[in-house]
Amino acid sequence: MSTPEKYDCIAIGSGEAGKLVPFILSGKYGKKCAIIERKWIGGSCPNIACLPSKNIMHSADIAHETRMTHKHGMDVKDASSLKSNMAIVKNRKVEMVKTVNGFLDLFEEFKVELIRGEGRFVGPKLVQVSDGRLLTADNIVICTGSRAIVDSSIPGLVESKPMTHIEILDLDTLPSHLIIIGGGYVGVEFAQAYRRFGAEVTVIQRNEQILPIEDNDVVACLAGILEKEGIRFLTNTTVESVSGLSGQSVSLKLKSTNGATLQETSIQGSHILVAAGRLPNTEDLDLEKAGIQKTAAGYVAVDEQLRTATPGVYAGGDCAGSPHFTHMGWDDFRIILGDITGSPRPEGTRGRQVPNVLFTTPEVAQVGLREKEANAKGIEYRLVKVSMGSAFLRTQTLDPVATEGFAKALLAKDSDEILGFVALAPNAGELLPVVSLTMKHGLGYQAIRDLIVAHPTLNEGLPMFFLDVPPRD
Repeated sequence: MSTPEKYDCIAIGSGEAGKLVPFILSGKYGKKCAIIERKWIGGSCPNIACLPSKNIMHSADIAHETRMTHKHGMDVKDASSLKSNMAIVKNRKVEMVKTVNGFLDLFEEFKVELIRGEGRFVGPKLVQVSDGRLLTADNIVICTGSRAIVDSSIPGLVESKPMTHIEILDLDTLPSHLIIIGGGYVGVEFAQAYRRFGAEVTVIQRNEQILPIEDNDVVACLAGILEKEGIRFLTNTTVESVSGLSGQSVSLKLKSTNGATLQETSIQGSHILVAAGRLPNTEDLDLEKAGIQKTAAGYVAVDEQLRTATPGVYAGGDCAGSPHFTHMGWDDFRIILGDITGSPRPEGTRGRQVPNVLFTTPEVAQVGLREKEANAKGIEYRLVKVSMGSAFLRTQTLDPVATEGFAKALLAKDSDEILGFVALAPNAGELLPVVSLTMKHGLGYQAIRDLIVAHPTLNEGLPMFFLDVPPRD
């Protein structure tokens, strides 16, 4: 084996932690750093995930609003017959990716070496690159992300060449009938987008409800709104087999459970999108050669500081089992950098907030404890639940559907601490920072209730919302 090239820090993968830790160590501390990347420079978010998908969804919202212009006084003749040009939608997304993806300039600015290829461990702190180079470093960050699961146990599914969240972003023709396998965040967001573009959309969900981690009242409200737009949800349903080719014609045999009754049916469509979970990209890293362990689910095993069993080797983002959100990858970067530079966050990942937003219209914005989680853990709480139309007056100025949602908060039984919060409204994600900051600093709900907030903003509803907190026992 040749003598390895020595670095202060190497990252395998250029997601949030993978790029930001070397950038800061090099740019601020003068360390010699390199990033090994086999495909998307900058990670999946700016290339084939978060930002591109939200770009597509904005185009879909415009398509929907255009068809609804007659409700806002616009004299548009036969607006319902307007057609979506998916080639233009795709090109708009492509141009946005070019605009935001300036990471090559950052490599030069921060003096970090970009190594194209795959990296795998051949020993503790020893990485072999597919181009033949052998590297070692004082610190190594694993940031290889995750990928969509395409269930090979379903006969014909792999052979039908279904789309994942990657391929659907490059469609330049509109599906006549899009069948989505999986009713989680990805499946539901694309369901509304492509229904608004004009496709028939069916979502197949094995659980009794879409968005199974969310509270039942949240899902019932959102599902009702989406069904009014024409989306069909088949819950308690599994795919038994698939025939045909996605993009042309497909037929799916289904098995549905309705109480004690088992039904077998079939459904035909033009395209399949698989959105039924993700797998960590860890199987090709040869982690065992570095003494690094994996969890039963295949994630890199890490402690609260995101350290692996091998000193100096860290893992962050999806591959480490962190919540699959870019903002959690950003927080992973801060934790890893702090540990490397001698300023670790004492609690690390323990107890950190995980804010999340479903980017449908209305959005579902949530942080902290869900009601179903509190009930499952036996945590007593006081509940505040108010309709959007009554407390958040800005929704009255928008489309009538904006008033159909609600906000809900869980308050501690014996204190004024906010345990959790969720809201269904257009741009509901913008409500989260105020609530999250209050929760983070352990302030009571009165800190929000007593704010003066500009009228008529959506956030103005928060003080009014917290007027309805039930008294302590």
